[in-house]
Amino acid sequence: MTGWTANDIPDQSGRTAVVTGANSGIGLVTARELARRGAEVVLACRDESRALEAQGRIRGEVPGALVRFARLDLADLSSIRDFAAAYTDDRLDLLINNAGVMALPQSRTIDGFETQFGVNHLGHFALTGLLLPRLLATPGARIISVSSGLHALATIDPTDPHGDRHYRRWIAYARSKSANLLFVHELARRLERAGSDVVAAAAHPGYADTNLQSAGPRLEGRRAMERLTSLLNRVLAQPAETGALPTLYAATAPGVRPDSFTGPRLQGWRGAPAPSLRAPWTRDDRAGEILWELSEKLTGVVPETRLV
Repeated sequence: MTGWTANDIPDQSGRTAVVTGANSGIGLVTARELARRGAEVVLACRDESRALEAQGRIRGEVPGALVRFARLDLADLSSIRDFAAAYTDDRLDLLINNAGVMALPQSRTIDGFETQFGVNHLGHFALTGLLLPRLLATPGARIISVSSGLHALATIDPTDPHGDRHYRRWIAYARSKSANLLFVHELARRLERAGSDVVAAAAHPGYADTNLQSAGPRLEGRRAMERLTSLLNRVLAQPAETGALPTLYAATAPGVRPDSFTGPRLQGWRGAPAPSLRAPWTRDDRAGEILWELSEKLTGVVPETRLV
């Protein structure tokens, strides 16, 4: 993968991709580059106006791009079920679990989950489970979950998944990102046992210039921190176009292995895609089983019965 760029994405003609959070940041870049290579891309977003604006931008940059909007709110299980029920395409080649929130003040989703755990992990667990029959029926399908290098700050606590005992925003974020990796680990194990060729893998963007970092300060009205975050992004972060490369590599490059974790080459911070370090707890089989069972219980979604 030396020096791998978006120009190396193989032809995606005839393939269909769902990209969550595709209205901005690395999700928008991911959707645009998949469309540029011929994929039909579903922009799975909560905010219709922003998604339609992103759709227009992609079509402006990629004439003839096959992109369409479908509403998806990962903080609402009923929205996730509606999205899955409305997905009537015969195939699904790529599911890119990209959307996320970062370091928010303590809050709850519509279904009562801590927001970061609920959106970053449980929402994508439910979405993946509901779309899994389509993925299993599509030869060579891939499921790519976007985690973070910051997952290494903390593992999940299945006895307190919502941080009720002591909520700390960055620890909650790290736990949700560890959950992403544990989910990929357990999903890959189950797919292998089922004899499926669907690849479940993970990626992270390193430090990329997106609006993710400033969302928390903005919600709390911490203007100075919001300005500082924006400044740091401009000075230190790599552009979203580069930050999206690990996701695009994991989604499209030949030979990507199940349960692999791709990130930027330079210390996991920036640069071309490369294998990324991950905390040992994200490869713990028993922890993966516990998280899977907890996720089924909380969401009420029990993925395809062949994955036993």
